[in-house]
Amino acid sequence: MGLHPQLNRNGELQHLLTTEGLPASILQHILDTAESFTGVTERDVKKIPLLRGKSVFNLFFEPSTRTRTTFEIAAKRLSADVINLNMAVSSQTKGETLLDTVDNLSAMHADMFIVRHNQSGAAHLIARHVRPEIHVINAGDGWHAHPTQALLDMFTIRRYKQDFRALRVAIIGDILHSRVARSQIHALTTLGVPEIRVIAPKTLLPAKVERLGVHVYHNMSQGLKEVDVLMMLRLQNERMKSAHLPGTEEYFKYYGLTPEKLALARPDAIVMHPGPMNRGVEIDSEVADGTQSVILSQVNFGIAVRMAVMSILAGN
Repeated sequence: MGLHPQLNRNGELQHLLTTEGLPASILQHILDTAESFTGVTERDVKKIPLLRGKSVFNLFFEPSTRTRTTFEIAAKRLSADVINLNMAVSSQTKGETLLDTVDNLSAMHADMFIVRHNQSGAAHLIARHVRPEIHVINAGDGWHAHPTQALLDMFTIRRYKQDFRALRVAIIGDILHSRVARSQIHALTTLGVPEIRVIAPKTLLPAKVERLGVHVYHNMSQGLKEVDVLMMLRLQNERMKSAHLPGTEEYFKYYGLTPEKLALARPDAIVMHPGPMNRGVEIDSEVADGTQSVILSQVNFGIAVRMAVMSILAGN
C-alpha cells in the first residue's frame, strides 16, 4: 500500500481516513467530482448506477443520525446496497474485537466500510487490516478526524467564494475536542488559504495549536475583523458541564455568533456550522437563519461530496 495509508500504488485514493497529508490534487478531484453530482438531487430519478451491486456497510460504533443518514442517501443514490449496523449495541456487548467484526462482515462480501468510532485511529486500524479491494471511509474517529465533513465544508466555501487563495477563514469554538476543526485546518491549508484563524477561550484550544499554522485569537472582536468565512463549531453538551467552561450563557456572551459580532466580519462573509446547532449557545437563531448563513447548503452539498468520495474509491 506504499507509505501513504490512504493512497494505492498509483497514487489514487484507496481509503479516506483524514484530510491530513492528502495532496491538493486529490482534494480538488473530490470537489470537482462532487460538482457533477450536485445536479442529481434536482432530477426526478435521483439514482445513478456507479455502485450497482456493491455493498456499503455503515459501521457506527458511536451514534450520529445526520452523518449516517447522509452516507446512506449518498450510497443509495449511487445504487449501492447499504447495510446499517448499530455496532454500539451488537458486537461490543458480546466483547467482539473491532477487527473480528470487520472480518465477519468482509466474509459477507463488503466492498466499503463507513466507520465512525469514539476511539481515534479506529478507521486507520481497519484500513490496514482489510483486503486491498475493500475501501474504508472515516466518518469521525475520537477527536482525530472527520474528513468528509471537512470536504463538504471546502465544497461549500468554493461554491460561495471561488478562490481559496484569497480568503481569510476563522474557526470558532471548541477547537480542543473537535475532529472537524483538525480536518478543516488541514484541508484549508492544503487548498492554499493564506490565513486561518482560530477563536476560542484558552481552555478550548489544544496545546501548541499554532504549529498547525493558524493565528490564535481569544477575542471575537479582534478575531473576526475582515474575515470572509466563519466556521462555527458545535459545543458538546458534556463540555458545557465540565470544568472547561464557566457556563453556556457566559460562553454565548463571549463566543456565540450574534448579528453584532457577525457585523465585524466582511459584509459578504458566509457563516457555516457542521450541525447539529445549539441555538443560543454557539450561534444566535437570527444568524443561523439569516442571509449570510450557508448551513442548509452544507447539508445538501454533504450528499454530493460523499457520493464523490464513494464513487472515486469504487473506481480505484
